[in-house]
Amino acid sequence: MPHAHQASVELFWVSASLILVALIYLRGWLRLHRLDQNSVQAWRAAGFMLGLFFIWLAIALPLSALDHEMLTAHMVQHLLLMTFAAPLILLGAPVKALLQTLPHRLVRVTRQWFQSTGLRQVWSALTHPVVCWLGAACTLVAWHIPTVFALGLRSQMWHGIEQASFLATGLLFWWPVVQPLPASFKWPESSILLYLFLATLPCDILSGFLVFCDRVVYPVYFLSSQPFGLSALEDQQCAGALMWTCVTVVYLIAGAVFTARLLSPHRPEELAIPAIRLAAHCGRAHGSARMETV
Repeated sequence: MPHAHQASVELFWVSASLILVALIYLRGWLRLHRLDQNSVQAWRAAGFMLGLFFIWLAIALPLSALDHEMLTAHMVQHLLLMTFAAPLILLGAPVKALLQTLPHRLVRVTRQWFQSTGLRQVWSALTHPVVCWLGAACTLVAWHIPTVFALGLRSQMWHGIEQASFLATGLLFWWPVVQPLPASFKWPESSILLYLFLATLPCDILSGFLVFCDRVVYPVYFLSSQPFGLSALEDQQCAGALMWTCVTVVYLIAGAVFTARLLSPHRPEELAIPAIRLAAHCGRAHGSARMETV
């Protein structure tokens, strides 16, 4: 199967999947909005939709065509998936909206099965800040090793795995920051600032290496046509500078928002969804429309 045809088929299925997810989320959000207009604010729903759009943008034209020609385009894909789409999706409270679309009995049975089989402990361990940080850092470093990087460019399958891993570890990384569900363990909230700071280190090291290295790290780009008149080395420097700037700015904004929340005399529960409210909304998803005080 030619590469272009395979890429277009992949784009079709990813686009269809994203549209389906958007419709399911919108249905759940509308139900929540009818029950409690302040449950999931409209800006959160808009952020979720924007996150899905960023995922689509990362795999759609022209980025999907340029990523084999320019390292900068490849870097844009990574940033869209890991740095922009992931936090926006979590801020949209996707689990809360999704539960509204499922039958109440299925939600109850799933919750009981999840707790009785010990998966809750596994999930708690998986979403621990240390695990989330290591997962994102290792994914970032591993896929930028020249031999692994070349594998992702040669194989459409491995390229898809690469993109999926960036999105998955991006969601894990932002989970302790956004806290879309109540955490089963506690850590000082101020430690999230250290978490964000430490997360910039592998990005800074990698981007600094790409910017200041005097040779082309990925020889595959020697053979590309290099659009926009950039040499392979200039393209590499541009990709490193883009990563350095975007990651620093996004993490600074997240840190500033979190600091403002910590220092606020009135600390609304905007970034965490209390378990009691979540259970209440699940319980009335397909039952009474009567408002419950939570």
